[in-house]
Amino acid sequence: MTDPQYASVRYLVDDVSAAVEFYTTHLGFALHTSAAPAFADVVRGPLRLLLSGPASSGARATPTDVAAAGHNRIHLVVDDLDAEIDRLRGAGVSFRSELVSGPGGRQILLADPAGNLIELFQPAHRLAAGATATS
Repeated sequence: MTDPQYASVRYLVDDVSAAVEFYTTHLGFALHTSAAPAFADVVRGPLRLLLSGPASSGARATPTDVAAAGHNRIHLVVDDLDAEIDRLRGAGVSFRSELVSGPGGRQILLADPAGNLIELFQPAHRLAAGATATS
């Protein structure tokens, strides 16, 4: 039975070890379990991210017409988006979008090594002094 303290999302990845390293090194996830190279899962707060490699049952059950990465994304709320962007750029992580601001806050997209999208989001009520949210 699944642990009720987590909401789980499955990402299909090309390399489970590279995905684990990316999420634990750059985005504050912790390794929960590993059956690499087929599967591992990492956790951050209530999110359990299932990283399924090509040999995993999760990847094998996925129809080929929807198996490509990048059609969905996880949404991670951060307190200081500018600091996170600086930290990640300093670590060599590249972004898939420019910084976007709107009435609800600001966001930017990056991708894991397999191309799965991650949205870093700072809600408007957490904007640092001097930063503004625009439409």
